[in-house]
Amino acid sequence: MRRLKIQNSPTIRRMPSYLHKLLSMREEGKTYVSTTELAESMNIELIVVRKDIALTGIAGQRRVGYEITPLIDHIKSYLGWQEPITATLVGAGALGSAILGYDGFQDYGLVIESVFDNDPEKIGKMIHHRKVSDYREIGAELAELRPEIAIVCVPNTAAQQVADTLIAAGIRYIWNFANVSLQVPPEVIVQREVIAGGYAMLAVKIKNSRSRRPVAIED
Repeated sequence: MRRLKIQNSPTIRRMPSYLHKLLSMREEGKTYVSTTELAESMNIELIVVRKDIALTGIAGQRRVGYEITPLIDHIKSYLGWQEPITATLVGAGALGSAILGYDGFQDYGLVIESVFDNDPEKIGKMIHHRKVSDYREIGAELAELRPEIAIVCVPNTAAQQVADTLIAAGIRYIWNFANVSLQVPPEVIVQREVIAGGYAMLAVKIKNSRSRRPVAIED
């Protein structure tokens, strides 16, 4: 039986940070970057940066480093960001609105084309230049728009029902911000984001920092 290749999750999570830094460097007029410079500017161990960049398949030049634009392209290719990914967002509350207002997604090729909510006070209004549509019309609208992924920002109690509706509308990739484990068919991929998870990491780091025997935690 063929063994499934497992990609390194921490490496994948670091890649957008590399990309953000490289895009800033390119805007500053820089054309080359070394792994040492990336490691120092991002406060990451040099060996980690070297291993991460090596996974993209790009070859550097001795004593020069990497040409920034090709490195950006290789990172985008590694992440599957060569072409724009279209999305719909369900739940235009505080979290959903914050996601809509995040301009950084344009650098990563994520295009949120549609927004849905069931709150009469939100339906028809513009949130960060996007009109909020009636959730009751989601099936018909998604059949026409055909986004690749759905971003779920609804209360926990509504998340499963929303997921079922999205799957019935043809969605196969879900970015779930509700703090529940969605039950989905095998062909549907769910990425669950637990906001409290980041706070938990910070809290443990604070606890370790205050203790007499601090313990290092790898991000």
